[in-house]
Amino acid sequence: MLVLLGFAMIAVFMVLIMTKKLTPVLALIIVPTIFGLFAGAGLGIGAMVLESMKSMTSTAALLMFAIIYFGLMIDVGLFDPLVRFILRKLGNDPAKVVLGTAILAAAVSLDGDGSTTFILTTAAMLPVYLRLKMSPVVLTCVAGLANGTMNILPWGGPTARAASALKISVSEVFVPMIPSLIAGLVVVFVFAWLLGLQERNRLRAVAPEIWGEGSAEKFDGGAPAGGGTGRFGFGRKGSRPAGGSPAVDGSSVAVLERTEELVDDRDSAMADTALDPNRATLRPKLQWFNLGLTVAIMVLLVADLVPLPFVFMVGSAIALLVNFPKLKDQSAQLIAHAPSIVAVVSMVMAAAVLTGVLNGTGMVKAMSAWLVQIIPSDMGPLMAVITGLLSIPMTFFMSNDAFYFGVLPVLSETAGHYGVSAAEMARASITGQPFHLQSPLVPAILLLVSLAKVDLGDHHKKVLWRTAVISLVMLGVGVLTGAIGIG
Repeated sequence: MLVLLGFAMIAVFMVLIMTKKLTPVLALIIVPTIFGLFAGAGLGIGAMVLESMKSMTSTAALLMFAIIYFGLMIDVGLFDPLVRFILRKLGNDPAKVVLGTAILAAAVSLDGDGSTTFILTTAAMLPVYLRLKMSPVVLTCVAGLANGTMNILPWGGPTARAASALKISVSEVFVPMIPSLIAGLVVVFVFAWLLGLQERNRLRAVAPEIWGEGSAEKFDGGAPAGGGTGRFGFGRKGSRPAGGSPAVDGSSVAVLERTEELVDDRDSAMADTALDPNRATLRPKLQWFNLGLTVAIMVLLVADLVPLPFVFMVGSAIALLVNFPKLKDQSAQLIAHAPSIVAVVSMVMAAAVLTGVLNGTGMVKAMSAWLVQIIPSDMGPLMAVITGLLSIPMTFFMSNDAFYFGVLPVLSETAGHYGVSAAEMARASITGQPFHLQSPLVPAILLLVSLAKVDLGDHHKKVLWRTAVISLVMLGVGVLTGAIGIG
């Protein structure tokens, strides 16, 4: 009964948010409550939720003050030079912008913290997406793909958990999986490029008279003799013959002139976005102070010397005090970022209902035990591969702690009877991480969709099948290289 209720609860939750019948916050509260009562939790369901919520308060505090801090840094102009640099290097071709997003997210993911990765990636790239009229869902998808793949790094968490649970060294788990990590990143970049091409084609279809697909206009700078360019300079500006007139017909001249005006007047293009060059909150004279403060915070994040929520609390207080000395300006800044704070913190707190019910009613243990029991004995030599396949859905439906400390040891013990080593089991178990990072139980993904103002259901529609492909590729490469045995 608990197994059926557990899987049914997850299925109903996913259907409701992906069909947009309920917001994620409501679904996280209502669905587990109903199923928890059916599971016999009774009045004890409140205690289950509160117990789960205790472990999430520090995460909620971290996300709350991280949103305030980085939102403030965007307002004062800290990231403006970075975005201008990205624009210069990537141009305005959607395909290159999306690929650049993947590269940026993968690079920032080296610090091992998903929240930091998503904050910085969104801060740098969201204004670019909005300016080019690109879909923010593509941004969240690509950032999620890159960060999920990089999450198998030894300091990312899952690899260390797997090693600890099976009492082996972290290097023994990770080093043989480096080819799988590289293969996963290659697939991420391929998906990013294809998504960029889709965005390019979508923009052409939406406004063909501006983005242009005519004979004189190309996106990749491969313009024919007539020259031409897309709305924000997807191609080169029109090449001009000796006489100085553009070698295009009369109708193309108007589009070309309008395009060149938009490309050259980037300040106007940035108006009414987070990078509006005329926004009143800019603090150019404090650029170096804000950069130094941000670097100091990043160092503390990596060094892990002080609890992260406290780091961002102090950082936000200092940033507010220095950049906005007047009380009314400080209050205005806090109010300005309140919607983002409420959105993400409410989802984190609501997720405590789901995790509380899963753990408190015993659904997680029952689901794990059932999965172990249904594996036929003659498939014992394939236990590592089976574990890799199971890690995809199971780490989505439960926390990493629950999977690595609760499920993996049981699977590994069974695999040992068939000659499958603990190291192989641990390596296989981390291949599901790209899929895991998209779970609504992961606070970082809630932060990402909140900052980008993207519906979680829309994000899942675009990202889930792609992360499943990446996980399968990583598992397959692990098998091919011998890091994951098949008996």
